[in-house]
Amino acid sequence: MRLLKTFGSIRTRLLVLLLLLVAGSFGLISHKIYNDSVHEVRELFDAQLAQTARLLMGLVRHDLSESERREMQTVLDEALLLHSARNPDNLLGHEYEGKLAFQMLDDDGELLFQSASAPPGLLNDMIEQLGLVLPDNDQPMQQRLAQLARYLIGYHTLNIGEHRWRVFVLHDSRDYHWVLAGEREDVRGELIDKIARRSLQPLLIGLPIVGLLLWLTVGWGLYPLKRMADAIRGRAPDNLAPLVFPPLPNELEPMAAALNRLLMQVNQLLEQEKRFIADAAHELRTPLAVLRIHAQNALEAPDSVDREEALRQLGGGVDRATRVVAQLLTLARLDPNGIRLNMSDLDLLAFLRSELAELTPLALNRRQELILEAQEPADYRLPADAPSLGILLQNLVSNAVQYTPEGGCIQVQLQATPQELLLQVLDNGPGVPVELRERLFERFYRIGDGQGAGLGLSIVRRVVELHQGSIALDESPLGGLRVSVRLPRHAVGGEART
Repeated sequence: MRLLKTFGSIRTRLLVLLLLLVAGSFGLISHKIYNDSVHEVRELFDAQLAQTARLLMGLVRHDLSESERREMQTVLDEALLLHSARNPDNLLGHEYEGKLAFQMLDDDGELLFQSASAPPGLLNDMIEQLGLVLPDNDQPMQQRLAQLARYLIGYHTLNIGEHRWRVFVLHDSRDYHWVLAGEREDVRGELIDKIARRSLQPLLIGLPIVGLLLWLTVGWGLYPLKRMADAIRGRAPDNLAPLVFPPLPNELEPMAAALNRLLMQVNQLLEQEKRFIADAAHELRTPLAVLRIHAQNALEAPDSVDREEALRQLGGGVDRATRVVAQLLTLARLDPNGIRLNMSDLDLLAFLRSELAELTPLALNRRQELILEAQEPADYRLPADAPSLGILLQNLVSNAVQYTPEGGCIQVQLQATPQELLLQVLDNGPGVPVELRERLFERFYRIGDGQGAGLGLSIVRRVVELHQGSIALDESPLGGLRVSVRLPRHAVGGEART
């Protein structure tokens, strides 16, 4: 968590991770290149030692006179001193030339000639450090040395004097000459390191260049995200119009679509809130004005009879205002953006019996008969949201009670088919003309002197839509209005949001 706070920027995280990966990769590659370069350069220097020894072996004949050997010694010394402090111009040399030393011995191990830099007694020191012992017998030295040839020929790394040497030994089996060519390890190692480091220079120079290119590339890749953030940051708080962006990468298109969808939902919620406030203001203005009149009449009543009548009318006005507020809140809760259905397996017949038992006092108060009719046995189960169905039934029955005259009859019928359940509410009230039936689903539309806010059937239709059902109004066989609600048996989702 602390690391995320430290690298809170996506750009910083990407750059740090990419640079670490590149630096680690460069490190491993550099290590591999350095080791391979050191190995190859060592092999090259060893090959030079062997080539030098063979050249010397080919140049020197066994029957050279003393003067010829001294002349050969002088020529070789001059050749080796061309690249030295005595020749600062170094026109014929190269900085990677090795500091070679050599010795040539005869068949008895006596020194014929050597370079000025060669350590004395090189062959004896080699025999001693290799743990070899000359055979102690009466054979000539030539044969005694020949017996050690298989141990001496080849490459050896020796400590001679204050330095460590890399030596190649060659033995001429015809002339029995011995040639020893060597280089000091410190000089040789310095050249090897220098050559290997130069092979790493492109990588070392390339690392900051790659880092700069990564910084530019990450910035270019994240530029659409920065442009989107700037567009959102520059948007006014009250501007909920969809965001319009230039062409976006595939990864940002879902984000832009989600943002626009969110803006649309927020806009719908705000419109819903504005509509609710406007509806509440529109519907509560008249009841509140009536309440004020009744309260004023009660205060100004000349006698107790008028005061009681005014208070009774005030109570009725309070009841009507309460119903209006309850229906407004119910309609707002059932708005498409504000309802979450908790679907469960519901036995609709048992549910109707329970709900109608609570609604029966409304009918008894007007001396009406409330009847439930259903065929049994039958399967009345379906997936439904019980609270919203309770609201549906309450509105249908209360409307029927309100518009049915005293002493009338209200029937609630339930029928079952394999595909759906049919719920019908019938009354023997005045009914509704055909041309006005569809308008009953509009908000605040009322017929006659009803006490509601004209929201009951709007609420009912919304509940039916949430259950993917249908609702129809037609003439009741009892003479009034029949409301038919069809609810499908198929599930509409365990928990649906609409």
